[in-house]
Amino acid sequence: MSVKAKYQAVLDLGEQLAIKDGKVTEENGVLKIKGMATTQYEKNLLWDKIKEIGGEQPQDLKANITVEDESVFHRHTVKSGESLSKIAKHYYGDPMKYKQIFAANTDILKNPDVIHPDQVLVIPNP
Repeated sequence: MSVKAKYQAVLDLGEQLAIKDGKVTEENGVLKIKGMATTQYEKNLLWDKIKEIGGEQPQDLKANITVEDESVFHRHTVKSGESLSKIAKHYYGDPMKYKQIFAANTDILKNPDVIHPDQVLVIPNP
């Protein structure tokens, strides 16, 4: 199995996330990946997938992933049935951090219990 085939799931995720300026090369059994994620959250998703496949410090992959917008952790589009606590649990692992999300979005939210599908919320850096 080639190293590129081994990390195909990482490359697929990069396409799914629409990583910009993506470049993938293979030299001497080492896969080199370069690109720009929109947010830190997306960069973390890529690194989680890399570690899932290659371990904590893969020897057969070098990645240079930068972040386009460092002012936020992510921008989340609300889906039907979501709440700020569900969104906080997804991004932070703690539903009580919904207060941070609410505070970062008081320009569009007046009540933390009322959000609507298709609203785009700023998810602040943890």
